[in-house]
Amino acid sequence: MDGFASGIGTLIIFLLMLAVLVLVHELGHFLTARSLGIAVEEFGIGFPPRAKVLFERAGVKYTLNWLPIGGFVRFGGEGESLYGAGGSLAAAAPWKKILVLVAGPLMNLLLTYLIYAGLLFANGVPQPLNGITLSDIIPNTPAAQAGFQQDDILLALGGTPIESDTAVVRTVATENTGKPIDALVERNGQQTTITVTPGPWTNPADGQEFSTGFGFSYAPRVEFVNVGPFGALIAAVQQTWDTLVRFVQALGQLVGGLFGMNEPVGGGVTGVVGMARGTGEVIERYGISGFAEWMALISLNLFLFNLLPIPALDGSHIMFALIQLARRGKRIPPEKEALVHAVGFALLMGLMVVVTVSDVANWLGGAPALGQ
Repeated sequence: MDGFASGIGTLIIFLLMLAVLVLVHELGHFLTARSLGIAVEEFGIGFPPRAKVLFERAGVKYTLNWLPIGGFVRFGGEGESLYGAGGSLAAAAPWKKILVLVAGPLMNLLLTYLIYAGLLFANGVPQPLNGITLSDIIPNTPAAQAGFQQDDILLALGGTPIESDTAVVRTVATENTGKPIDALVERNGQQTTITVTPGPWTNPADGQEFSTGFGFSYAPRVEFVNVGPFGALIAAVQQTWDTLVRFVQALGQLVGGLFGMNEPVGGGVTGVVGMARGTGEVIERYGISGFAEWMALISLNLFLFNLLPIPALDGSHIMFALIQLARRGKRIPPEKEALVHAVGFALLMGLMVVVTVSDVANWLGGAPALGQ
């Protein structure tokens, strides 16, 4: 019963988080359209069918709908639908369409920034320290055989200090495969030297095999410094940018793996079920601060994903508006554009079904959503 109640609570929290993220996104479309004089018929909380009209102001109906998965904006006029919500931006100038469409993802980016600023103000700005903290020692690996322990602080490998750039861990493992090397470790406030021989190992969690390495997971060592509200706002710019760069790099690795340009990226794709389970695991492991950062990451993911030129997403609509702008206002025939978006939407729904089936299978199989 407790597990069931916990699962229901996690689902409610996830749906509320998703509703906030989508509403913020749609608010960007709505406010920009209104400021540019583009007619808006409805701003909906949740997805249809409609439950009730909350109120009407300046010709816009503000409605509450039965499906609690975000919201939508219904534009006035004739033409194709945006997100299947009805209405169109067909009558607007291309540059206005682009501004309205970009505004949604930008609101998700802004939300990510504000969450990071709040976290940095509350917790302080992390400053790197020398060394790394070993968070997990995987059984039957070189690290386990050498005697490393969880919470050890690894200060140096083979006489090379480990500073903020933890790439040295991978480099040393590669250059010294099969050769014993000394590792300087701090344990319970005392420094000691452990001899380890990097080599092949297997992760029992997923069966992934590695040609060389140590077999431990680690995290950078940091201390948190209070910087005040202005310092937090400045630091949040850097954190948002750094996280976005990592997202873009990961996306590049994923696409490169699909086309054989680099090694395939492990871990697969997670859908709504996986994100809901991940929300519960984040709260359990990291509390409120972890949940806030999780929300920031999903919001940033929505920013980036929606700008991709995938049919039915903002990026695809933006691409058609750019083509119209390049053609001096001449549109691609609306029926052809609508067909592209319809096919793209159907493919996205199909992919969502496949990913959801995979998420449920992992759930029933007992695999954690966030990995080990």
